[in-house]
Amino acid sequence: MTRAVLSIGSNLGDRLAHLRSVVAGLGARVVAVSPVYSTPPWGGVEQDDYLNAVVVVDDPERAAIDWLRHGQRLEQAADRVREVRWGARTLDVDVIWCADRGHDEWIAVSSADPELTLPHPQAHRRAFVLIPWQDVEPDATLEVDGRAQAITDLLDELPAAERLGVRRTELTLLHDTEGSASCS
Repeated sequence: MTRAVLSIGSNLGDRLAHLRSVVAGLGARVVAVSPVYSTPPWGGVEQDDYLNAVVVVDDPERAAIDWLRHGQRLEQAADRVREVRWGARTLDVDVIWCADRGHDEWIAVSSADPELTLPHPQAHRRAFVLIPWQDVEPDATLEVDGRAQAITDLLDELPAAERLGVRRTELTLLHDTEGSASCS
């Protein structure tokens, strides 16, 4: 069984509908869904603010690369266009962290493959990933420079302006009739 943390974001079109399409497209694999946050764009390209969230998923039949491929299919279904690095997008689905089930614990997957680097090489620098992740897995750790670090500690290391730019909204990714996943 693999468990993955997916960071999802949208700043074009019906942003909330795009994020909800991810939760719907993952179905019963969804373990937890964070609140939705409004965040400024990251990467220096002029564009509108994003809606961001984190989705935790698991599936006994999936490997890390399968989560990437599934995310790419969801992006394609949302008409994602890749023209400008860190540019505006209808939907972005990033695999942040993935683990295999060990005897009695999750064992984080590491990958230096250019197609899927794990853990995500920039996650520890992005409050829009860490804050929603902390909502659903407050004790999570992320390997940075070969050392597992609590995401709470990684957040503390970010500039205050970075953290304060991530603003929780009243929006939700789950409809009231959906009870299979937790949502704050």
